[in-house]
Amino acid sequence: MTRYSKWISLFAFILLLAACFMPWAYYADVDKHFTGFFSEKNIYGKPAKLLLVFAGYTSISAFFKHLWFKRSSLLVGGLNVAYAIKNFLLFGSCYRGYCPEKEIGLYLMLISSVVIFVMSFLPEGRIQPGDRDKGKG
Repeated sequence: MTRYSKWISLFAFILLLAACFMPWAYYADVDKHFTGFFSEKNIYGKPAKLLLVFAGYTSISAFFKHLWFKRSSLLVGGLNVAYAIKNFLLFGSCYRGYCPEKEIGLYLMLISSVVIFVMSFLPEGRIQPGDRDKGKG
């Protein structure tokens, strides 16, 4: 699994990119589908922008061999998953007695964000004993 972690992360990023353009929820009271880039009167903002920036950094950092890239991708990947969970709850929660219909894009967004985060725990490559001290001093 470690051997293919960067490619799985890149595939999950492409899946996240596609999920951001798919419908996330259908709101029958306004008769519209909300996506990662569209919500009625921009009430929920455009969460796909930040999701794609965080996921892009986490996926791209898997291709670099520097230790600080790998460590910072854990932080950014964790922020990405937290933001994905927040958006999942925001777009899928009920309000004023009305519950929107969750669409496939919302589930794909959450799953791909979690996969990108899990793949950041499995970096490819080995750290040599002298490589840790190269950045100091």
